[in-house]
Amino acid sequence: MKGTIEQINVKSEKSGERGLPKFSVAASLVTSVGLQDDFNRWRHEKDHDNRDQAVLLIPREMIEQLNREGWPIRPGDLGENFLTAGMEYNAFAVGKRFRLGAAVEIEISKPCQPCNNLYLLPYVGQDKGPSFLGALRDRRGWFARVLKEGRVKVGDSIAESE
Repeated sequence: MKGTIEQINVKSEKSGERGLPKFSVAASLVTSVGLQDDFNRWRHEKDHDNRDQAVLLIPREMIEQLNREGWPIRPGDLGENFLTAGMEYNAFAVGKRFRLGAAVEIEISKPCQPCNNLYLLPYVGQDKGPSFLGALRDRRGWFARVLKEGRVKVGDSIAESE
């Protein structure tokens, strides 16, 4: 199974802000604790830089499916670092390893479940929050640990590895 890195998203640390939405960059250095210039307050302060949650991936196909269901999600809104294209959501599973570009290797560690921070998105809020979290259950993306660090750029391939 092979796809493409369609978008790379980061968010720099800003006092009082949460880690989403993230913003697109052309390339990034992927390290064992995440992407360079990406800060996730919860992961850093509460989860003590858990390396099993170094990066978050979601297929564009899942965002498109959620769009068809009426949710106006844009790439980066869900806090994903990598938006992939050409790979269905179920191509990812705990324990599977993937190569990103020429050098980076990751291993899927767990599915990302929705959290109340998503209420901050302008199209969600308190009124639609519970419905939105329900729609995202088991569809928000996949956390991965970084096995081999390196640089990834938009357009690089993502392929399952051994």
